Amino acid sequence: MTDLQNAYALNGPDDCARLYADWAASYDTGFAADMDYRLPAHVAAAFLSHGGTGPILDVGAGTGLLAQHLRSFGCTARIDALDLSPQMLDRAREKRLYSSLFAADVTQTLDLPDRYCGITSSGTFTHGHVGPQALDQLEAVARPGALFALSINTGVFTAKGFDAALARRTAVTLLETPIYGSASKDTAHAADRAMIALWRHPG
Repeated sequence: MTDLQNAYALNGPDDCARLYADWAASYDTGFAADMDYRLPAHVAAAFLSHGGTGPILDVGAGTGLLAQHLRSFGCTARIDALDLSPQMLDRAREKRLYSSLFAADVTQTLDLPDRYCGITSSGTFTHGHVGPQALDQLEAVARPGALFALSINTGVFTAKGFDAALARRTAVTLLETPIYGSASKDTAHAADRAMIALWRHPG
């Protein structure tokens, strides 16, 4: 199976940790480049265009692709990284995009030293990864009025109950977007799409 197929077949945080430990070194030059991975740019653009401000928590930050786009689009706010994989965070640390990096399981209570005005995520809510139960954990570390911009793979949006979880939140905007660009080398997944869910935490 390809790396992406392995990722979609994950079952729980232990599987995730093992895969991403092995994947970290080649993630940018392999997966992101070969798949023409555009989703981080789309999430960054949506967050900023809807008035997103910092401090920002980048959830499932991986190697820092979303933060790279936030910076390239002119964002100067503080960005912290949260990811299950210390190995992925090690690669992100090399890019010097983040003020702090936290290795944690987003499905569990998050013990972070700050609360955030922006919560972003690209690629975390997808096949074999994190379900909607994590939304409550993220809202617990958000300040009142914080803007959320989270991508959710359309293949799990209804099947895993994200639609129902978002229906319980107020004034959610959903933007459908391609995950990969036209240069993707994986014909099986090149047409995959995601919803970017945007809403403000009522506090």
